[in-house]
Amino acid sequence: MKKTKILLIDDEEQIHQFISISLKAEGFDYLGCRNASTGFESFQNNKPDLIILDLGLPDNDGSLVLARIRKIGNIPILVLTARDQSAEKVKLLNAGANDYLSKPFEIKELIARVKVLLRDIKYETTPAELHFNNLIIKTFEPLIFINDVAISLTKKEHQLLLLLAMSPGQLIPQTKILVDIWGPSHCDDTHYLRVLITHLRKKLKDDADDPVYIKTEPGIGYRFIF
Repeated sequence: MKKTKILLIDDEEQIHQFISISLKAEGFDYLGCRNASTGFESFQNNKPDLIILDLGLPDNDGSLVLARIRKIGNIPILVLTARDQSAEKVKLLNAGANDYLSKPFEIKELIARVKVLLRDIKYETTPAELHFNNLIIKTFEPLIFINDVAISLTKKEHQLLLLLAMSPGQLIPQTKILVDIWGPSHCDDTHYLRVLITHLRKKLKDDADDPVYIKTEPGIGYRFIF
């Protein structure tokens, strides 16, 4: 499964350094540009999932870049601005910014805002239910139905099942699952995943030796089959 790509358009090297480190630690792909022209070119060529845009660019005003991007698509844009006046912020939102953050800012707040914007887009495009023969998976609550019988899942069981079922037939590496569910510091904790897979299989009534839903690819990962 491809990583979420985030494009940062900002002329400050220090901003690029600490934002890129934080984005990569969260599992995102980072793209960096230092001016408006290369930023717009990267937007067109690389098709990022979200843009972090500084207004104070050396070759053009960031608000013009914002307007230019908005004419093409609805990609979420988080604006960084040193202009802290309320009227300026309202102007940015009306021009198409999804959110803004005043400089200086805490990196934790920036990452939180990025995740909210990405979550909002995901909620707009994700169906409320996934259907696989006699299995129904609720996407926005930890609940499944097997032959119309409701079965509750834990938060992590639900995360795991959605991660697999949203890409049916596709091999999902165990490192990808560990990072998505437990975080980057747990990418080697495969025993966590084995225990969670066992619990989820019990609720799905899925036999590891003759699977109906979750197939193990030993030492590599798992795939959802049906």
